[in-house]
Amino acid sequence: MPVRRLEPSHKRALLDRFLRYVAVDTRSDDNAECFPSTEKQKDLSRILVAELLELGCADAAMDAWGYVTATVPGNLPPDHPAAGKVPVLGFIAHLDTYYGTPGADVKPQVIAPYQGGDIVLPGDPSQTLTASGNPLLAQCVGHTLVTTDGTTLLGADDKAGIAEIMTLVAWLKDHSEVLHGDLRIGFTPDEEVGRGTEHFDVAAFGAAYAYTLDGSVVGEVEDETFCADTAILTITGHDVHPGYAKGIMVNAVRVASAIVGAIPADRLPETTEGREPYLHAFAFTGDVTHAEVKFLVRAFSEEELHEREEVLRSVASEVEGRFPGAKVRMEVKESYRNMALKIAETPQVLDHALEAVTRQGITPIRRAIRGGTDGARLSFMGLPTPNLFAGGQNFHSVQEWVSLEWMTAATEVCVQLLDIWVEKA
Repeated sequence: MPVRRLEPSHKRALLDRFLRYVAVDTRSDDNAECFPSTEKQKDLSRILVAELLELGCADAAMDAWGYVTATVPGNLPPDHPAAGKVPVLGFIAHLDTYYGTPGADVKPQVIAPYQGGDIVLPGDPSQTLTASGNPLLAQCVGHTLVTTDGTTLLGADDKAGIAEIMTLVAWLKDHSEVLHGDLRIGFTPDEEVGRGTEHFDVAAFGAAYAYTLDGSVVGEVEDETFCADTAILTITGHDVHPGYAKGIMVNAVRVASAIVGAIPADRLPETTEGREPYLHAFAFTGDVTHAEVKFLVRAFSEEELHEREEVLRSVASEVEGRFPGAKVRMEVKESYRNMALKIAETPQVLDHALEAVTRQGITPIRRAIRGGTDGARLSFMGLPTPNLFAGGQNFHSVQEWVSLEWMTAATEVCVQLLDIWVEKA
């Protein structure tokens, strides 16, 4: 199979799409109970539906939940040896951006070409992308880079993935000689709040296998995620006028602070890496009478996950005992599980991805995600869905950046994947 390359016109269109998409504020809301958690995510959904219709996807539509789906019909001739044998493939990315960092009025900085060294972010001179703090920049000398201005996130997570999938659709429209089976396109809301597949209809989507484009550095193929739970600690105290509080007041804010402070230092996200699990206090609300702390619990096995939950439960119990009259209640909500178990049942979906990266002349990096994607839940819903690189760095940060060359490579790997699925069929 030949190495696949985007023409300069498609590469420019890829950049234009990305810049257009990041201009739309699609932050989700971790505290909302509705779906999607923010209606503004549908603003991008509508744009994508219109563009997919223009690209010839006649069934492109947004449903009531904000999901966008579309079909790129296969073009295998009836007498082709693979006709009727190529499974329907899905390509999926998420619409929303991280809720914890400003995401409105994004002002991208395009650097073409990047000459090396530190990059000052113009919106906030105190924010600098240093070459020492971002060693992957050394691989991107000569690339076109897109950065934030230092005041908002960029939205490469996951608008880079969206732009790459849309460019794949456009490239196939211009290259009818490239044979492929039916493709299903899917864009999901609320991935960042762990609800991206809550209303996703796997049967209606109709793919046998899928790939999310929600990874990072060039060459990554990810077939493992964390097992993930959310632990919610509810603390009840007792309020009274502080002037007369001695022996009476039970301050829920102090209890909550003591619990967070008592988490062992080696169990935190900022002190762990690789396959090490963690506990992460990420949200706090409350007053003297009532406080709530939310923890992310993450591990690659359920055994380690439950061990971390027991650590948290033990800490909460010990602190509760230090504050007579305080009541601490812990609730655990399941988020997702390690998709490796399901991917292993259909190894070809991973093997083909690794081969596609290799055929493009890129060294594949098989990696476990210290996080999760829609693919984790989809895999357990019957749609095996490993994750491919999309090119972005520093996700969720005002120092987020992406390489256009890595985004281009992601689209080219997707084309190579289509070749392989036809060949193997």
